[in-house]
Order: sequence, then structure tokens, then C-alpha cells
Amino acid sequence: MRKDQAFSLVLATFTSLVPFLTINLFTPNSVQVTLAAESDPATAKRWTDTAKFIAGMTVDADSHLAQFQQTSTWQNHQQFIDNAWSQLDSQQLTQVRKWSETELGAINQSNPVLFYPFSGPDFLYAYTFFPQAKEYVLVGLEPIGSIPSFTELSEAEKDAKLMEIRNSLHAILQWSFFRTNDMKVDMAQQGVLPYLFLFLARTNNQILDVEYVGVDQDAKIQKYVEGMVPGVRITFIPQGETDAKTLYYFSTDLSDDGLAKTPQFLAFIKTLEAPVTYLKAASYLMYYDYFSQIRNAILAQSQALLQDDSGMPVKHFSETDWELTFYGTYTAPIPLFENMYQPDLRAIYQNNANIKPLNFGVGYKFGVNESNLMLGIKK
Repeated sequence: MRKDQAFSLVLATFTSLVPFLTINLFTPNSVQVTLAAESDPATAKRWTDTAKFIAGMTVDADSHLAQFQQTSTWQNHQQFIDNAWSQLDSQQLTQVRKWSETELGAINQSNPVLFYPFSGPDFLYAYTFFPQAKEYVLVGLEPIGSIPSFTELSEAEKDAKLMEIRNSLHAILQWSFFRTNDMKVDMAQQGVLPYLFLFLARTNNQILDVEYVGVDQDAKIQKYVEGMVPGVRITFIPQGETDAKTLYYFSTDLSDDGLAKTPQFLAFIKTLEAPVTYLKAASYLMYYDYFSQIRNAILAQSQALLQDDSGMPVKHFSETDWELTFYGTYTAPIPLFENMYQPDLRAIYQNNANIKPLNFGVGYKFGVNESNLMLGIKK
């Protein structure tokens, strides 16, 4: 079982796809960021077309990327993503959306802030469970990274970049989660941004703007400068809607040791407006005392919480503070985490006649009729 550790970002300077927008990526010791001011239709189209290109979706004939769609490199990429996504949507995401409408309807109608720690780039499930959230705050160890400038790459380089993306997608498309050890390798170069773009495009969202930001010493989000907790802010709008939403991803260590080095980030979490917290495939980290600060902050701040058993032990949810609803089945964790077995959770599933069904798989036990979810509503 791994313990989250401090890490360094390994990023390369790149030129944005938007001609007038130059973005110099940062490392902890060398920072320079130049960003466009207001988003405009031309900028939004280029961001969105880039996301579609990464996602294997056709762009318009007037797009700066249209010419590359005629190549075998992109057509092979499109075929792979189309086939995998069609299967994922029919066998998994459709069921998740229906379940969300029934079980999370009231929560979604409140247009909450969705907080998803230990997420990696998994915007997909955050958005599928909580499509009406106004703001998504994702946090992981993985670097933010960059969007490849496809117009500047050779055919071989484009093929390599797209292949990296396909390889990294395997776990979440097949098992519903990114594997931590795989992400350390797969996302060391490109970071999470290409995957955030892909999921935004495949969930029919238009990207309006992308900015590199950070959490400063006063726990406020600002344009990134050295010393801040690094993050990215993506402003987007769902197809057919008029209100923009915001997606944040922050790259930081949520262990107690990590938060001791960046106390402003814990303070930032405590400023979130009655968030709904989502936890999936979270490596059982908050079972350990050295993740007590983030655990306590979630319990104190959240108006509601949705998790599988890898999130927090059920013993932390007092009956006086929480109304709990259980779904699916719980027998034991997968062998890798067998020492995280919860006898009290097993007893709930054995003795509670009100356990609700779960007709899709999610988390480490991703098989249908093997998974569990717990929905907690603050009283």
C-alpha cells in the first residue's frame, strides 16, 4: 500500500494552439505563465476542436485540425476511441446516468460544487454522476501537463502522442478508474490535460477558456506564480445550455505531510461552498491516520458524499450527523487491499433489508453485482 509523497512536476514549455496565446508551463522552481485575457469564440473553437481531435471526434472543415483527419494516424485513433466509447456508453455510462437521475436527482438540482480528491483526471465519472454541478474541483498527484501542438508535430509524433492517450485510457474504459501506478508513468510527460480535454469533448461540452492558476498563501485562486499550489481552470459549457461551468484540477499531495507543506490548500478546501464529495478507487488512503486532515475536512465540509468502500470507513459517519444509504454488495476488498476489510460494513450489508440494488460496476470491484456505493446526506 503506497503512501502519497511529495513530488516534482516534470513539464515542458510549449506553444499553445491559439496563435495569440502563449503558455509556458511551470516547474516548482522555474515559473513563467502568459495567458490570454478574455475567451472569445475563435479561441473557444480552437480549444474545443483540439479536445475533439484528441477524443477522436470529427471537427468542421474550417477547423485548423481538419486536414489531419484524413491521415491514417487520426483515423485509427478515431476508430479505437469510437468503438471503446460506444461499448462504455451502452454497458456502463447509460446505467450510471439513469442511476444518477433517480438517486442523486435532488443533489444535482442544487447545482453543487463537486469535490473529487484522489481523482486523477477522472472528470468522466464526476460529470456522469453529477452533471448539474456548477463547479468541479479535482485533486491528484499527477502533473497538469500540456496539450500537444498537433499542427507542429510530424505524423510520427502525432501518432506517438495519440497512442499514449489511448494506452492510458485502457483502465478507466475497462475498469472505471485510472490505476495509480500506471498514471505515474503514463502521465509523467503529457500530464492530465489531454484526458480532461478528451472527457470534456466526449461528454458534449464546449471549452471556452483554459488558464493555469494556483492557490496562494491566502487560500485564494490566482494566476499561477511560483510558490502556489499549481492548478488549471477550464471554463466550459454543456451543449445546448447557456450557463458556463468551471473545472479545476490541482496537482498536490493530500497526505498530512503534504498538507503541512501546503496549509493554504487545506484552507482552500475549507472555503468550498457546501460541496458534494465524490470518492472512487481512492486506494483506502483515508483509512490511515496520515490522511486524517483531508478526511476530517471532507466530513466537516460536505453537505453530501458519494463513495465506494475505498473512500472512508463507515465508522467515521455518525448516525447523529449523517443519513446513509447503501447500494450494491460488499463482501471484501480486492486482494491488494484485503487488510482494509470492514466487518461493520459487512454487517450492514448482511443485516440491512434496505440495501438498494446497483446495476453497474464501479471502483476496484468493477463487475456488475460486485460493486458498492454509499450515499451520505448531512442531517
